[in-house]
Amino acid sequence: MRSRILPGIGGLAGVGAVWWGLSLVLGDTLIPAPPEVVAVLVRLLVHGQLLLHAGASLLRLVAGITVATALAIPIGIAAGISRTADRLVSPVVYVLYPLPKIAFLPVFMVLFGLGDLSKILLLFSVVVFQLILAARDGVRGIPEELLFAAASLRLGRRDRLLRLYLPSTLPQLFSALRISVGIGIAVLFLAENYATSFGMGYFIMNNWVMINYPRMFAGILALGMLAAAVLAAIDALQRILCPWLATDR
Repeated sequence: MRSRILPGIGGLAGVGAVWWGLSLVLGDTLIPAPPEVVAVLVRLLVHGQLLLHAGASLLRLVAGITVATALAIPIGIAAGISRTADRLVSPVVYVLYPLPKIAFLPVFMVLFGLGDLSKILLLFSVVVFQLILAARDGVRGIPEELLFAAASLRLGRRDRLLRLYLPSTLPQLFSALRISVGIGIAVLFLAENYATSFGMGYFIMNNWVMINYPRMFAGILALGMLAAAVLAAIDALQRILCPWLATDR
């Protein structure tokens, strides 16, 4: 545990040192010093104002990820098992996956309104295709001897799903999910600048327009903390669902 914590503290200290150095060089009017930003962040958290924005962003992010995961896993596993399913799924994924998902925001707003639903669907579109590919490739990567063993044991479809396909795909799904979360937060930041009054993207950009840089940097710091908390939750979930991947490193 100690070997994991110390490098993390050292990395954060390095980022803080660079930040403080830039503040000294460029002036704290443009880049407020870390102590000032932390004080503003604490004050915003105590008053509850920032929690509303962080809660709105977290709700949209979790909803998009949950729906995408629920649909991507069965679709991806089916594409990995069946060539017919793969011929149906893969062309669609290959066309839509490379497209910049922020381009879908106007379409979602026209079809589903200006509220949270359009933003959740945008996050869904960011996550779902990568998870489908991860699940499909996870099934395809199962060693042949395991498939032969499952056939010789006459495992039914349910047992194969729970004992073979899911355990084989989960590590790749978690890796894809981590990447998707980073992209999703970036897309959500942009989406929250349109037709909304709550969200970290709105909070940061609104304070930038108001030239309130301490609050803006406090929002950036809070967004980083929110992202770190989501990734830590994904790591914890992986340790629970994939205990065979746990190491002492």
